[in-house]
Amino acid sequence: MEITLQYKNEKQIFTECFEKNVYFLTYPLLKRTGVVRHGISTRLGGVSEGDLAAMNLSFTRGDDPENVKENYRRIGDAIGILPENMVCSRQTHTTNVRVVTQKDAGKGVVRDCDYTDVDGLLTCEPGICLVTFYADCVPLLFVDPVKKVIASSHSGWRGTAARMGRVTVDAMRREFGCRPEDIVAAVGPSICQDCYEVSEDVIQCFRDAFPENVWSRLFYKKENGKYQLDLWKANEQVLLDAGIQEEHLAVTNLCTCCNPQILFSHRASGGKRGNLAAFLALKEDGR
Repeated sequence: MEITLQYKNEKQIFTECFEKNVYFLTYPLLKRTGVVRHGISTRLGGVSEGDLAAMNLSFTRGDDPENVKENYRRIGDAIGILPENMVCSRQTHTTNVRVVTQKDAGKGVVRDCDYTDVDGLLTCEPGICLVTFYADCVPLLFVDPVKKVIASSHSGWRGTAARMGRVTVDAMRREFGCRPEDIVAAVGPSICQDCYEVSEDVIQCFRDAFPENVWSRLFYKKENGKYQLDLWKANEQVLLDAGIQEEHLAVTNLCTCCNPQILFSHRASGGKRGNLAAFLALKEDGR
């Protein structure tokens, strides 16, 4: 299979993986911790059809539920994670973060969720796989190899302005005693600044959230009165401010909107799309 992703630069942020006929992405930085299994899905390798083709991982986009379940089975098999051990977020653009345990295993995939309004998940339990969803918004993945704690968060523009990355780091510190300087973090595939035109009201939220000396790095105004917003740099700034060390941080160079045949993009498709997902699990017994 010939697959060509368009990266914004030549940095080696991702490894492109093709396992058991499923195409997904991993981060060398996270893999080097030695304590996690992980992957970011693409559109390739599933059984969904039409605008949802093929690896749609959402039950809320009008897909046949049996197709979605098969997609989870396939991506799980490729990464090495059973659907019965996955726990899904219930994203509504909040900064709510939930601690999950073995009691939550399977929720959102093989069991109904008994929670909502959750845009971030964290756990210290090996084998539990955190699953969060995207189609232009920003995936944020966190691994503390010292305390053996992981977290996964969804950060759209609202979450970014509300510093979802810092909220997640604070939760890891509060719940499990993690130190920000030990945490390895990754900003995932999402819409790039070149593709992300926004209005004045969105930019005002970023003016309120970030000091003026970084505004020129995050957005610029165009002749039509709109702005181009850089969610990648904004989330990088949030994570550095939260205490993540620069050498422990991988920032995406892969845009969903620039690669709509391989990655789901809400903006590129006009909303006719499925969902990508990030999968993150602590290895059991260090294996």
